[in-house]
Amino acid sequence: MFKDLFENVKEKHPLIHNITNYVTVHDCANILIACGAAPIMADEAEEVEEIAGICHGLNINIGTLCRRTISSMLIAGKRANALGRPVVLDPVGVGASTLRMDTALQLLEEVKFTVIKGNISEMKALASGGGTTRGVDANLADRITEDNLYQVVAFAKAFAEETRTVIAITSAIDVVSDGKTAYCIHNGHPMMESYTGAGCQLSALVTAFVAA
Repeated sequence: MFKDLFENVKEKHPLIHNITNYVTVHDCANILIACGAAPIMADEAEEVEEIAGICHGLNINIGTLCRRTISSMLIAGKRANALGRPVVLDPVGVGASTLRMDTALQLLEEVKFTVIKGNISEMKALASGGGTTRGVDANLADRITEDNLYQVVAFAKAFAEETRTVIAITSAIDVVSDGKTAYCIHNGHPMMESYTGAGCQLSALVTAFVAA
């Protein structure tokens, strides 16, 4: 099945609009090219509505949030919604500051997302409208294991149903749910925690696949 999906991305060659963080912007562009999509990294408010209009999907990542890009995210998200294009949200470090939480909640209120992807600490904070995260990483107490997998699956399904979007929770075991069905993915690797950008790249990749 994955081979067919991958071939579909290469065939459709979707143009993906990324309003993402400057720490991993180069990596996100490269993984989109590698999978057969095309990236555009535009975050200036004066042009994002126009850019969103020519793209097949929008990836919003709040990793290096600032007031300028908040406006851009809202403008581009609403334009993508109006055109029926998929929008993915990566609420990086959402529980780390009031600005991040307020921005994420505003985005959820004003933009319809196709997929929301984050680690378990980010998702719990987003679902509750509060909480804390250890920077951009999951708290140690929140790691998904075989012991708490049932509870995480139940949470993912409930949050997906509440938001009417696909919820993708990343950890050593990834959990993905549309509110009815849940999938658990057991192919993580400890080395993925040893460098920055894996989650950001995944959000870009997910956007390409849902846009194709």
